[in-house]
Amino acid sequence: MSGPDLDRLVAIDVHVHVEADGHGHYALDDELRAAASKYFKGDPYHPTVPQIAADYRKLSMAAVIFTVDAEAATGQQLLSNEEIAEAAAEHPDILIPFGSIDPARRAAGVRAARRLVEQHGVRGFKFHPSLQAFEPNDRKHYPLYEELQTLGVPALFHTGQTGIGSGLPGGRGIKLRYSDPMLLDDVAADFPDLTIIMAHPSVPWQDAAITVAQHKANVYIDLSGWSPKYFPPQLVRAANSLLKTKVLFGSDYPLLRPERWLKDFEQLEIRDEVKPLIMKENAIRALGLT
Repeated sequence: MSGPDLDRLVAIDVHVHVEADGHGHYALDDELRAAASKYFKGDPYHPTVPQIAADYRKLSMAAVIFTVDAEAATGQQLLSNEEIAEAAAEHPDILIPFGSIDPARRAAGVRAARRLVEQHGVRGFKFHPSLQAFEPNDRKHYPLYEELQTLGVPALFHTGQTGIGSGLPGGRGIKLRYSDPMLLDDVAADFPDLTIIMAHPSVPWQDAAITVAQHKANVYIDLSGWSPKYFPPQLVRAANSLLKTKVLFGSDYPLLRPERWLKDFEQLEIRDEVKPLIMKENAIRALGLT
């Protein structure tokens, strides 16, 4: 399987959303897109896969790209995993495709995961427990995790607060408790050969996320979704020390662009020897790119 030219890249962004498919379809409906843009205080931008590749090629960065399969919970049509993977295959030097499976699909989801990996070159899977409305440690989802473990691909889970639904009445029904990182402690313990990436500073459960990542060798944290100037101080301390090999650069593009993230990251007191680990080396290991 071909992949990015790791020696040429300055970084790997492990958290990049595909917002549009070029056919007039979007990953979120109008109300949720507007709420997310307001939360991130950014200009609306809904790039297709070729646009993402162009943006990241200019930065000499690779990007892990994905959508979220939340059709059952939100009614919004799923962007095609297959089309995303096929479009990414046109830019193998820059793009690393992940799929997304709603765990509610049960046996059909397990079959789809294997097909996406074996036939479409998908390198991992993205889950958003709050948006998909599921408890990650519910054992009815374990056959899907077992399949991912067998396939040898990582699972990236949203954790903590979400800008999706933020400020709307009832948060549009999106429940934050599903994204408590302690629910992933069960999954990590029961699937020790499954690499788990906990996305974002996990506010209000940051200490729990640090503890899980430290205790479980198969668990990482990505730093996406927050400008680094707002990172909880205990996360910065952990990234500099006990979690220096477990923390990954992620932006949350297009809502938070890598240029803005990097500008604020440079203001953090991160040791010089730790920066290349966060920006690229840890991701190479977590994603199995060597």
